[in-house]
Amino acid sequence: MATEAEDIPAEADPPFAVDLYWLPLGAGGHFVRLNGRAYEAIAARIGRRPARNLYHSALQVRVPEGEFVIEQAPVPDLRGDERGVVAQGPVGARWAGTLRIFRYEVRLWRGGSIPDVAEAVESPRRLSDDARTSRRVLEVVGRVPTPVWGRDELAAGEMWNSNSIIAWTLARSGIDAASIEPPAGGRAPGWRAGVAVAGRQATEPGDSVAVPAVTPAGDDRGERTR
Repeated sequence: MATEAEDIPAEADPPFAVDLYWLPLGAGGHFVRLNGRAYEAIAARIGRRPARNLYHSALQVRVPEGEFVIEQAPVPDLRGDERGVVAQGPVGARWAGTLRIFRYEVRLWRGGSIPDVAEAVESPRRLSDDARTSRRVLEVVGRVPTPVWGRDELAAGEMWNSNSIIAWTLARSGIDAASIEPPAGGRAPGWRAGVAVAGRQATEPGDSVAVPAVTPAGDDRGERTR
């Protein structure tokens, strides 16, 4: 099992793999990008540091049965089974989660795609090519905590978001998520929250993992909230 991320050649095609993608915040959506820049400008001023590029993350996991995309995104419709949705949570406030537009979903999407992958930076990063680790990632993601997006309900020291979900999933799978850094000069808000929450939970014994059934691999390119 690999504990440090490393760039991989395009021709590598092992039967098992866990690959991490770093995508610029708001890639494919100007509204999210502008809000992200405003947020980072304020955070940088408060922290008395230069503003940095912000990134969110997604995973692609390969096993002999197929390739799976793991990411957090808004809920575009009620057909979550088509996207392999394994969990949902509220955005902004818990009461708002009663409305679809204020919920996020966590996808374990067999044959799915990462809509903004063309804009990924320093990606993919191969985190593991170990069979047990790859299957473990697929198994634990359905157990990810789903607190309010954008808040620190779990007292982890920073807001919970898409990076928290990816970091938690990696850490609970036995990958050293704490050592993973975003692209040079960038930040990944929420990553430390995922690592912290995963660290509080006892390590579970390895389970026999049932790989999810095939789901359609559509192309959901709608603007998202991360």
